[in-house]
Amino acid sequence: MVDEYGMNFQFSVRRIFTGSDEVWVEAELLLHCRPGVLKGAVIMNVWDERYAGEAYHFGTEPNAFLRTQERLLKPGMNCLAVADGEGRNGVWLAEQGLTVRSVDSSTVALKKAQALARQRGVAVAFELADLMHWDWGVARYDVVVGIFIQFAAPAVREQMFTRIRRSLKPGGLLLLQGYTPRQLEFKTGGPALVENLYTEAMLRAAFADMDILHLREHDDRIEEGAGHSGMSALIDLVARKP
Repeated sequence: MVDEYGMNFQFSVRRIFTGSDEVWVEAELLLHCRPGVLKGAVIMNVWDERYAGEAYHFGTEPNAFLRTQERLLKPGMNCLAVADGEGRNGVWLAEQGLTVRSVDSSTVALKKAQALARQRGVAVAFELADLMHWDWGVARYDVVVGIFIQFAAPAVREQMFTRIRRSLKPGGLLLLQGYTPRQLEFKTGGPALVENLYTEAMLRAAFADMDILHLREHDDRIEEGAGHSGMSALIDLVARKP
């Protein structure tokens, strides 16, 4: 069924949100609605559909940018992996000796992430989370990792970034990678709306109260399962909370 906004509602109902004009949603298709249209809407979790099947949608190897930051990661660090999906990044972080909490909104993804952790022989605290109502904590993490977490519309993204900053300990690190607007030309993964994408200026402003150690836009080929494959317009951020 296609509604007046051109949304194809073919997925199973997960939950209903009411009350707030800006709603944290777990379905990429509904994130493409205009702000305000989700009030009282039925939310479909397309991620359960996307992660269904034996194959890992984004593969089982960690994100390439994350691996390049290995030198910053120390055993025993308390780490949050945001929207970690099937666990490829959270499991790798645990393999580096970090104490990892991996959160995601998809029960299907979490089950596959748990299986990957068992296969690799590491312990990860997996948690099903609606991130706009989840307790991020204050000064709780030494590292927060956000890899392609661009499912949030701008107002919701601002709230999420605020909670990321608040959850970091003083001296804590943010490792973030996403797509830039040029990704709409490549069409090799990521959201279809330009407002969900990152620019250097936007990230510099969003994390102006942190020490930016690395911020770079670049085009590179990535191969992360069926979900991210081919030449991509990327942006990397490493920032430290004062």
